[in-house]
Amino acid sequence: MVIHVLVAILLMVVVLIQRGRGGGLVESFSGVESMFGTKTSQFLTRTTTILAILFMFTSISLALLSARQSRSLINEKAISSSPPAQQETAPEVPE
Repeated sequence: MVIHVLVAILLMVVVLIQRGRGGGLVESFSGVESMFGTKTSQFLTRTTTILAILFMFTSISLALLSARQSRSLINEKAISSSPPAQQETAPEVPE
């Protein structure tokens, strides 16, 4: 779960840093261009692809792990809250 959250946060950051039609957040972070050099867009595109693949892999893994446990709170609650079987007794007849 922790890995999934970290990948999701990194994916959001990388997507926001990329230059889009409107300029993206790269305009605000001018140091990003100088940090990665002239191949900034290629690096960010590859990083986005890798993070997207990791995000899908962790999502599918978490879904499979959840299905494997197959615990339902609704079913457990219904079973535990059902009243115990009562023995039927003959009605008392007043004398």
